[in-house]
Amino acid sequence: MKKGHLIIYWISTLWLALGMVATGTLQLLKAEAKGALAPPGVYGITHLGYPVYFLPILGVWKILGVVALLIPKFALLKEWAYAGFFFIMSGAIFSHIASGDPASEIWPSLLLLTLTVLSWYFRPADRKIISVN
Repeated sequence: MKKGHLIIYWISTLWLALGMVATGTLQLLKAEAKGALAPPGVYGITHLGYPVYFLPILGVWKILGVVALLIPKFALLKEWAYAGFFFIMSGAIFSHIASGDPASEIWPSLLLLTLTVLSWYFRPADRKIISVN
């Protein structure tokens, strides 16, 4: 693997992990986050039309996904974490669009979605599923 690819992988993965842990912790603790739509705390999640009990579910899965990405081996588990992050972030983007939120509220989710794709694309061979044909 090229050194540049490895640098892109680790920068995007660590930034993704930081973003997911930060937002996941906020959601796990059901922080009020008055006036903040992105990342959604209680105020943002109700604004988007979701029930408050959805917050700790998102928080737990985000934190577990970060653990899966950062531990060595377990390539299949990493694929599931990437897929989960992709679904969560693309769902957040479309939820903000459907709610008529301004573009400034969409950028955090779009950034995390981009970091997810970059981290997945540039991951080293030992973090990929090996196809058996």
